[in-house]
Amino acid sequence: MPLVHSLIRSVVPAAVPTRLAELQPDGSVRCGVCAHRCLVRPDRAGICGVRENRDGVLVSTVYGAVAAIGVDPIEKKPLFHVAPGTLAYSIGTPGCPFHCMFCQNWEIAQAPRLGTTVSTRHMPPERVVDAAREHGAAAIAYTYVEPTIFLEYALDTARLARAAGLLNLFVTDGYATPEAIGMLAPVLDAANVDLKSFSDAFYRRRCGARLAPVLDALQAYRRAGTWLEVTTLVIPGENDDPSELRALAAWLVENLGAETPWHVSRFFPAFRMLDVPPTPIATVRRAVEIGREAGLVHVYAGNAPELGLEDTRCAGCDALLIERRGYRVFSRLTDTGSCSTCGRALAGRNLARGPERPGAPRGAPCG
Repeated sequence: MPLVHSLIRSVVPAAVPTRLAELQPDGSVRCGVCAHRCLVRPDRAGICGVRENRDGVLVSTVYGAVAAIGVDPIEKKPLFHVAPGTLAYSIGTPGCPFHCMFCQNWEIAQAPRLGTTVSTRHMPPERVVDAAREHGAAAIAYTYVEPTIFLEYALDTARLARAAGLLNLFVTDGYATPEAIGMLAPVLDAANVDLKSFSDAFYRRRCGARLAPVLDALQAYRRAGTWLEVTTLVIPGENDDPSELRALAAWLVENLGAETPWHVSRFFPAFRMLDVPPTPIATVRRAVEIGREAGLVHVYAGNAPELGLEDTRCAGCDALLIERRGYRVFSRLTDTGSCSTCGRALAGRNLARGPERPGAPRGAPCG
């Protein structure tokens, strides 16, 4: 396992002990944060590259070390059934337990593994909450990399955010352990989980992980009461077989429910898959059709605005509830978050309509 990159260590005033760890007789420490459950030997780091065994204590070396900040429409996460038309203040640190060959944020996610430098700033939890409020955000999103790698930081921030009336959102690869999900449950409002494929071989070959723990985590989040939306990046020749997509969609219906939103996203070349062409539009359209045929009510096409498949319709009468044009949101929901035609409530969180407005402003980097 890798040593922690010196730059990352230098920005943290004091390493923070991992809250899910078990010391072994030989001085190694078993990490319980993600499903890798790394056995970390002295002076080494886990697969994520940011939890290090220092004298028998497993510590997080990225507490407060923010590598990316943004203020974006919540729809960009994507979360379509949570506080539509509002802003999310997004943060992320270096590191990741996956090494996806198609990672879009590889400069920060893979920095510890690659041994590259990444600029960070120290932001204590209270500063994150203050910044979110200053920017008019309704939520804090823990994103850009797998947020469980900074679990302690996320938890401390989320508790303050909850007290300040802000929502807490995870954009996650779904590799958290049941113990980590249990710790998050009291403060986590919603999560978008990347279900990258329905093939264990794909997870092993392209991500350095396994499928089963992701499926287990999805069910654990649902049992914990966290609102879930699922995203699948459809990559040509990798995970776009119709039979695999049918199996994935059927699993979502059976295990998470027919009203679970599924975002089918178009792939564009990135990181170590620059030789793979973008997903054909017809493939994205067919994936949406497959989801609907399986019984999913809310299936959306991502990175394919030309398809016009981002609107939300009523599960009862098919009336248009939320119209989306890019990140501009036009809600036809009632003040209680229901369909004005048939009265059926839309599944989601914080859907009650606020003051009339044409939609949220486009996301812009801040700081």
